[in-house]
Amino acid sequence: MCEAIAAEFSDITCIALPVNDVEAGYAYPRRVRFELSEKDVKSYRRAADFLNINNVDLACLQFEYGIFGGRAGSHILTLLKELRMPIVTTLHTILHEPNGDQKRVLEQVAALSDRLVVMSERGIEFLQDIYGVQPEKIDFIPHGIPDIPFVDPSFHKDLFGVEGKTVLLSFGLLSKNKGIETVIEALPAIVARYPNVVYIVLGATHPHVIQQEGETYRLSLQWLAQKNNVESHVVFYNRFVSLEELIQFIGAADIYITPYLDAAQITSGTLAYTLGAGKAVISTPYWYAQEMLADERGALVPFRDAVALAAQVVDLLDDESKRHAMRKRAYLFGRAMVWQQVARRYMESFNQARVERRHFIPPGFAARALDKYPGELPPLKLDHLHHMTDSTGMIQHATFTVPNYIDGYCTDDNARALIVSTHLAELGLENGEAMSLSTRYLAFINFAFNAETSRFRNFMNYQRNWLEKSGSDDSHGRTLWALGTLLGRTNTPSLQSMAGWLFEQALPAVLKTNSPRAWAFTLIGIHEYLLRFDGDRRANQIRDELANRLLGLYQNNCSDDWLWYEDDLSYCNAALPQAMLLCGQSIPDANMTKAGLQSLGWLANLQRTDAVGGHFVPIGSNGFYKRGGERARFDQQPVEVQAMVSACLEAFRITTDKSWYKEARRAFEWFLGRNDLNLPVYDPTTGGCRDGLHADRPNQNQGAESTLAFLQSVLELRLAENPLLLMESQTA
Repeated sequence: MCEAIAAEFSDITCIALPVNDVEAGYAYPRRVRFELSEKDVKSYRRAADFLNINNVDLACLQFEYGIFGGRAGSHILTLLKELRMPIVTTLHTILHEPNGDQKRVLEQVAALSDRLVVMSERGIEFLQDIYGVQPEKIDFIPHGIPDIPFVDPSFHKDLFGVEGKTVLLSFGLLSKNKGIETVIEALPAIVARYPNVVYIVLGATHPHVIQQEGETYRLSLQWLAQKNNVESHVVFYNRFVSLEELIQFIGAADIYITPYLDAAQITSGTLAYTLGAGKAVISTPYWYAQEMLADERGALVPFRDAVALAAQVVDLLDDESKRHAMRKRAYLFGRAMVWQQVARRYMESFNQARVERRHFIPPGFAARALDKYPGELPPLKLDHLHHMTDSTGMIQHATFTVPNYIDGYCTDDNARALIVSTHLAELGLENGEAMSLSTRYLAFINFAFNAETSRFRNFMNYQRNWLEKSGSDDSHGRTLWALGTLLGRTNTPSLQSMAGWLFEQALPAVLKTNSPRAWAFTLIGIHEYLLRFDGDRRANQIRDELANRLLGLYQNNCSDDWLWYEDDLSYCNAALPQAMLLCGQSIPDANMTKAGLQSLGWLANLQRTDAVGGHFVPIGSNGFYKRGGERARFDQQPVEVQAMVSACLEAFRITTDKSWYKEARRAFEWFLGRNDLNLPVYDPTTGGCRDGLHADRPNQNQGAESTLAFLQSVLELRLAENPLLLMESQTA
């Protein structure tokens, strides 16, 4: 689009802002001026600042699910809300049955855009009927295509060594939803009639498929071709091609086939390209194909029907005049889709957006007070995490910032580290390094598992000798928490397999524990696990048992002035109400939700100074707080802060009450110096966290537990940023 507009309008300067899904980025042309990082929400804010300070006159967004970070691509809302210029958004996907997140995101994109461009008539209907968009805001502009001459297919065939052959073609990034297997299954019947047929499958496997599955799908297609004895008639070009090469491939095709498996596809660039080139097209009846191939511009066959597909190919090859008439109708129809025409249509939409923008101030541009736009989170620095991790796993303690080998390792810290590395991967941070860290921490946990006791050992010396047969109840529960988090959030099969086996073997043992914190940690892990595997009956039964134990403790111990589960407050206190909140929602049980909110609210008030806007003061570990006794003010531990951040964010997600988000931020700011000593506990020079706050000074050692508590807190806040942005826009 940039190139077409620049070519058609010499007075217009176009720049492009791509979204990188890998840390290294890509080799872009000079027109690219700024690169966004897919899963880093702050890069979207920086992109908005870049566009604003460069006085860009108009922004044109290409919106598609799966490109932008956040739930259903919600990171893009961060950019749109900050822009000061008109916005025209092209919608590449408009879902007929969106889930809640997908619907909310598209509604907000539509609200923040001055005009919306759709590439099919069905898209206009969906926008009005499903998303409530007014028709006067919608422009229909077809998918742009290169201006390709109407040529005989034989002209380009010698370039690919298929001269004298009849060429069937499919192209695009390869993935299972493309239905290539249907064509291969149809080939025997086609080849029986036309032995000179060759089927070219052009395109590299989709990068995300490569990352998750490798070349499994392509190999399955090759094996299918061998099974059907048509391997000599199938050619795979497993690479990206330039536009010039693509045009040559299209030119060499006698019939183009799109055998997609999903009807809910509202646009297709590959179909637009081949239709506009005047190719005979056979397609399954997905939405865009129905519209584009109407009036005999192409032929439709049922989904997954190899017999019908073979019959249609043979029919078109038998009837040359029919095939060429179809080609001509397609080519003439495509003249309105060439980029020169599309660029003019877009310029009309841009001008309309600028005219309309003069008459009103769009929502979201007013200055925001601090309570609406909380302070920036510190940049993520993982140097100390790497220093504390060796080839075995996470080292337990540090002397100042130097790992202390004397005390060796513990499973508790490697479980915390596995949660952190899982969140790093989820946010797209550290990319391959996050996978490497997760593998190391998971390997340690696997080594810690004692099959004889079905429990995890906890302490191991630096010589890799275990110091016990079973660790504490709490370390067992925390390890289940980490495994459940990994299983619920990772898409890496190898990690899932090992974590799943460990989770299954170790979960029943928690029923024999007596620690409420072990129950709470396990419940959080089970909740994460059930987000993906909600049909696991045993996990559901253990969740119900532990949740009722925890609820019983609360009901038996609480009073008007002591809304708690036990007669004392010790460490990781907020994990107990967090577990109650999660179970109250997932079981569901209103009494559990009520207990979680009551106890968390009581704990939040207890751990806050009396001054207006008071700071967070966790229960001190030097004596803790026994009912009726004196509360310990020091030593304050980072794990208390992390527990409070996690629990308050959960309360915020459940209640949508922003006061809980503020409470999470209040607790987090303890790390940054909003505490009793007004001294930072987090060290931005190393990325580590000091081991606590004494009455007179911070502890200068930066051990694993403290550093991981900080990292888990900041990562969970990052994960929570996008739902907050969504809610702000809904209540504005």
